Amino acid sequence: MKTTHKLFRIIEELRDRNGARVSELATELELPKSTVHRHLKTLEEREYVMKTGDLYHIGSRFLYIGMGVNNRHEAFAQIEPKVKALASETDERAQFMIEEHGYLVYIYRETGEHAVQTNTQLGKRMPIHATSGGKAILAQLTDDQIARIIERHGLPKITENTITDEDELYDELREIRDEGVSFNDQEYIEGLRSVSVPVIKPNGQPLGAIGISGPQNRFKGEFYREELPDKLLGVVNEVELNMKYQ
Repeated sequence: MKTTHKLFRIIEELRDRNGARVSELATELELPKSTVHRHLKTLEEREYVMKTGDLYHIGSRFLYIGMGVNNRHEAFAQIEPKVKALASETDERAQFMIEEHGYLVYIYRETGEHAVQTNTQLGKRMPIHATSGGKAILAQLTDDQIARIIERHGLPKITENTITDEDELYDELREIRDEGVSFNDQEYIEGLRSVSVPVIKPNGQPLGAIGISGPQNRFKGEFYREELPDKLLGVVNEVELNMKYQ
C-alpha cells in the first residue's frame, strides 16, 4: 500500500510541475532518489511518462486513460454536441461537470470566440461550493450527503464572494432547487460569472451540470439572469428527455 501511495505522489507531483528531475521529486516528496528513480523507470517502461534529457514528463497515455471517464456517463454522447453548440451560440465558454469525491470536476469544455481563458483544465478538481455547476449538483443531493461533503472538505474561502457559511449555502441551495438554475458571481475567480443547470437522470439522481461562464462585464442584466438560464434549461430538458426515452 505504501508503495502505491508513493507512486501516485510522484505522478501527481510530475503533473503539477509540468516535468521534473529525479532529484527535484526526491526533495519535494522527501523520498530517496533510488525510490523515485525506480518508480519513474517503471512508468517509463509502461509508457506513462516520457524522459527528455534528465527531465520526466507525464505521457499522453494518461490522456487515453482519462478519456474513459466520459464513456461511463451514459448521456455524454448527446451532451458533447450540446456544449459545443452553447459555446458557438454564446461565444463564451460552455462546460459539462460532475461531482466526484465531493469535488466538482470538468469533464468536457468548449470555448467560443470571445471566451475567457482560465486555469480550469479538464479533470481538475475544484471546491464544489464555489462554482455554479457545483452548487447546481449539490442542490440535488440530500442534506446528509451535503453535510458529509462539507465535513470532509469544509467551505474554504477562494474569493471575497465565496460562500463560507453553512446556513447561507443551504439557503442558496434551496433557491436553486426551486428555480432549477445556479449562479456564480465571482465566487471562484474574481471577475468571472457563470450559470449552470443540473442534469438529472431518470432515477432522480444528478448526472452532472451544464454551464456557461464569462466575464462580469458581459454576464449581467437580463442576459445573465434570464437569457442564459432559459437557454440552458432548454438544452438540459432535451438531454433529460432523451435519457428517459432512449
